[in-house]
Amino acid sequence: MKTLDEFRAVYHLPLPELILTAAEAHRANRGYGDIQRCELLSIKTGGCPEDCKYCSQSAHYDTPVDRQPLLTVDEVRTRAEAAKHRGATRFCMGAAWRAPKDGPEFDRVVEMVRVVRGLGMEACVTLGMLTDHQARRLADAGLTAYNHNLDTSRRHYPEVITTRTYDDRLDTLRAVSRAGIAVCSGGILGMGETEDDRLMMLCELAQLDPPPESVPINCLMPQAGTPLAMAPAVDSLQIVRLVATARIAFPRSRVRLSAGRDRMSRELQVLCFLAGADSVFFGEKLLTAPNPRESEDEALFRAMGVSASACETTSKP
Repeated sequence: MKTLDEFRAVYHLPLPELILTAAEAHRANRGYGDIQRCELLSIKTGGCPEDCKYCSQSAHYDTPVDRQPLLTVDEVRTRAEAAKHRGATRFCMGAAWRAPKDGPEFDRVVEMVRVVRGLGMEACVTLGMLTDHQARRLADAGLTAYNHNLDTSRRHYPEVITTRTYDDRLDTLRAVSRAGIAVCSGGILGMGETEDDRLMMLCELAQLDPPPESVPINCLMPQAGTPLAMAPAVDSLQIVRLVATARIAFPRSRVRLSAGRDRMSRELQVLCFLAGADSVFFGEKLLTAPNPRESEDEALFRAMGVSASACETTSKP
C-alpha cells in the first residue's frame, strides 16, 4: 500500500472484514502474545519554542506545566531500572527541545542512552530535529529507535504547527535512518483533521525506506491552555479502523496504542489489540499527560489471557 486510494480501499472495508484482515496480518507477522510494554519519561520538561497546538510544553501557551531542567544520568538510571523491574522492555526519553544543541546537555543524553542499553533494555529518544552528526552519535551509543511523529497529513500540518515544516520532520526521519537507527513515527488523532488526513499521514510513512519500526497511534489529550483544549473526542471505531489499516500497511512494525488510552474502555482497547496493536506505554504519565494505572493494565492483560512473560517479549528485528 502506497497511494491514498489504496489506503482508502482498505480503511473503508466493512469493519468485520477489515479487522479480520488486520488480525491475519498480525498473526502471520508478529503474534498476539507479543505486546511490548514501554515506559516514557520526560527528561526535560516545558519551555519548548515550537507552537504545536496540542502541546502543554509549548512556551507559546499558558499551561499548568512547569519547566524542569534536563535530568541527571543517575536520575534516568534509577527510573529505567524501576521500569525494567515493572516489565518494560523499551525505555523512551523525551526532551522538550526544538532541536538539541551540541554540548554538555546533548552529551548527557548520549550517556543516558548508554545507561539504558547497559540495563539490557531498548532505548528510544525524542529530542526534536536532529543533524546527521547527532544521529550518528546516538547510534554509536546504541540507540534502538528515534521517535519523531509526523502528527498529521502534510495538508493539515500548517493548521497545527507553524514553527517548523513537514519536510523538517521528514529530514530528521531520513537522518535517523541514515545513521542506522530504527524510526518510530506516527500521528495524533483528534486535531480537527479528516479521516483522509490520517490516511495521508500513513501514506507518507509508507514512502520511507525502510518503513518505520513502530507506528504510534495517539489520540489527542486536550491540554488546558492550548488551542486544542476543547477538541472533541475521536470516534472509537475510527480509531480501530486506523489501527487495523496501519497493521495491514506495516505488517512487521509495532503499532503502538499510545496517548489517550486512559479515555478508552477496556473493550475498545481489546478491539484495537485484535485489530493489530501490539505495544503500549505503561506508567501513570506520558510526558505530562495521564495514562492508565499499571494495575489497570495488569487487569486488562489478565482478562485478555495474555501472560506477563509474553508481554515482556522484546521486539523482533
